[in-house]
Amino acid sequence: MADVARLAGVSPATASKVLNGRSDVAAGTRERVLRVVAEIGYTLTTARRDLQRERTLVTVLDIVESSYAATVLQGILVAATAAQGELLLRHAPVDWLGTSPAAARAWVAELQAFGVGGVIALAVALPDSVLVAAEDAELPVVAIDPIDTTDSRIVSIGSTNWAGGRSATEHVIRLGHRRIAWIGGPLGSAPSAERFHGYQAALHSAGITPDRALIQHDAFSVEAGLRHGHEVLTLDEPPTAIVAGNDEIAVGVLAAANELHITVPGDLSVTGFDDTPQAQWTTPRLTSVGQPLVGMGRMAVETLLGMTDGVQPASRHLQLATTLNARDSTGPAPVT
Repeated sequence: MADVARLAGVSPATASKVLNGRSDVAAGTRERVLRVVAEIGYTLTTARRDLQRERTLVTVLDIVESSYAATVLQGILVAATAAQGELLLRHAPVDWLGTSPAAARAWVAELQAFGVGGVIALAVALPDSVLVAAEDAELPVVAIDPIDTTDSRIVSIGSTNWAGGRSATEHVIRLGHRRIAWIGGPLGSAPSAERFHGYQAALHSAGITPDRALIQHDAFSVEAGLRHGHEVLTLDEPPTAIVAGNDEIAVGVLAAANELHITVPGDLSVTGFDDTPQAQWTTPRLTSVGQPLVGMGRMAVETLLGMTDGVQPASRHLQLATTLNARDSTGPAPVT
């Protein structure tokens, strides 16, 4: 550690912070320390070497507070416990997307020094540099609902997002709605894109021409749903139904409708996606496309443990079935 600090021109305390993933280090300093680590081949001497290497997994994620992440983590925890494995949680590094090859190799080496046998990336982007470093180090990686990642090397776990997006849209079409808005997640999110394409397919099959003014893409958040809900509901020709990319967006839409004194489902129907526990807590209760979040977490662990044993999955892109759960937030289109 002293050698790393000396060669990087930093204090041993700063070098320790970098190697322990602390966020209170400048990006340039972090890059310099990790470059030295990669160049001299340093590994942590204080690593926990008592852990079972092949049964220690790390889950990397950005947000823990969401119902989606908490429910998937429940599945991961159940499966890891059943396999008598250790589970570590890590936030994706602050400068994750700009990770250089040297920094990526150092990050992977640090995980392996702690006995980590595999990585689960939960709804985060995976930089190519990290994928290459993990592959070179024979550290298996499984992504759940990956974002901004199209690399063919990734083994991903998800649900039938396209079918789910289509079923939600078809549901409101059957209720007589023709002016149907879409408020979805980030354009770089593969699940959100698939759900949006399902929405488009349902409109096309029903002979409905999509109105660009009714289509919005943003974060998977209540705030995004509230903001875009206001935008589309105050148009000269507002929608009578809104298909949301996830439950949090749908909750924001419900809040926007309440603020604008628009009744749900009398004046407006709203659907969500994920069917997290909060779908049952809203007023009215939210119609949502359920995906097996706990099952996705369990499958990620089971797939990853198989890979650590040298067993490759039958498919690199595994999808679990979705189910539409109709509740009180959807109803017949208002009579005009």
